Amino acid sequence: MLLRVAQTIADTEAEGPGKRFALWVQGCSLRCPGCCNPEMFAPDKGGALSEPAELAARILATPGIEGISVLGGEPFQQPEALAELCRLVQAGGRSVMIYTGYTLAELKALSSPHVDALLATVDLLVDGRYEQGQPETSRRWVGSRNQVMHFFSPRYARTEPRFWASNTVELRFENGQLTINGWPQAADAVRGR
Repeated sequence: MLLRVAQTIADTEAEGPGKRFALWVQGCSLRCPGCCNPEMFAPDKGGALSEPAELAARILATPGIEGISVLGGEPFQQPEALAELCRLVQAGGRSVMIYTGYTLAELKALSSPHVDALLATVDLLVDGRYEQGQPETSRRWVGSRNQVMHFFSPRYARTEPRFWASNTVELRFENGQLTINGWPQAADAVRGR
């Protein structure tokens, strides 16, 4: 069982609480209009195949991270391999945060043992399709107002101030490649912040 991975960043604070290892999966059939990662829609374009245990070992060997954030693409379109990866990461004492375009009700309605196994590893789930016309301006790490944060473990609480701080964007230039991640405000992009 292999996981289709589009991209990783080993050290980010823009994709969830604390310092995190961010992993974007390749492939999404939801294709939300205005998605910031349309290059990750096609399951067979770009990225690499990774074995969950090897990837988990790499994540757990990353110094100083609080956990992993899984984005996409659509994570729940690869639930079996991702459940194994997240189980190993959580067993190593790190938190698991997943962004999904599905609602929690849609995921539960699938009645899939692999989806259930993946949900069992999650500390924090952000669910719901991205709605381009409803930008979120008050909650951190959420793209549109319709999306819901589900706190499945005591690791995080809705009342923590860091969930209500401003979003951030990170720029990296490594090996001749520019990487941008995070949630810039439209006005910041116009002003060049």
